[in-house]
Amino acid sequence: QLSVVPLLFKQLNMSGGLACLALNKDDVTKMLAASTHLGDSNVHFQMMQYVFRRRSDGVCLIDIKKTWEKLLLAARVIAAIENPADVCVISSRNFGQRAVLKFASHTGATPIAGRFTPGTFTNQIQAAFREPRLLVITDPAADHQSIQESSYVNIPVIAFCNTNSPTKYVDIAIPCNINSSNSIGLMWWLLAREVKRMRGDISRNLEWEVMPDLYFYREEKPEEEEEAQAPDVTPAQDTFNAATTETTYTAPAAVDADANTMIAPTSTYAPKEDWQTADANTDWGADANNTDWGTDTAT
Repeated sequence: QLSVVPLLFKQLNMSGGLACLALNKDDVTKMLAASTHLGDSNVHFQMMQYVFRRRSDGVCLIDIKKTWEKLLLAARVIAAIENPADVCVISSRNFGQRAVLKFASHTGATPIAGRFTPGTFTNQIQAAFREPRLLVITDPAADHQSIQESSYVNIPVIAFCNTNSPTKYVDIAIPCNINSSNSIGLMWWLLAREVKRMRGDISRNLEWEVMPDLYFYREEKPEEEEEAQAPDVTPAQDTFNAATTETTYTAPAAVDADANTMIAPTSTYAPKEDWQTADANTDWGADANNTDWGTDTAT
């Protein structure tokens, strides 16, 4: 007879002790390089459980192990949705818009990048009305309008939260650094990879060919903006300062007519009269027979 009591006291997590779901060294290195573990100096009381310790400068350090466990939980929830388009991913901040669009293209979700139109989930009259089954939010503070509307229609919410992020109406909070563009891009990349692995689209034994850099926000430099705005026009030739050169006209060489040369046919119309060769002294008003048109010819 199996004893179930020891399992009640054992701390269970989303990885379940499986080696395939365990956090590996490469993912830890990526998180540390992207500053995913760096929180804020302020801590929300519901985010205290995810703080490992506080540094001497006051910055809180997030427990990466708990971040990975909550990431697996979110991936399992997203993979459980039958229609991928029912998952709505939202980011109103510039740092997360590119990551949201890439996540939607790789997983089939519905992206909302940019300003969230109020009434998208509640107003059925407007054209942008949607009825998703799950929301994935980049920043609970910036995307508070979508979270507020999701509470009206009972839509579960998954959100990336920092140590000072509000967690009201958030069902699954993934603790991470949302103030860094690299951290946001890496977390969206890890979530997309785990979703595709749980759906069976890619294998866990092979590396995903998509690089995390594709999810990072890239700010255009002023030089690139000027090149994109300036039209590609070839400069005109300087005709004023150019040296004058004499050009001589050479007549084209005569080409012998052969069988393949088209020759215009001879005209069949009568030749035109040459009015210029007429006698200049001719009096057009004179009558040749001196006929008096006023006399009666019958008398």
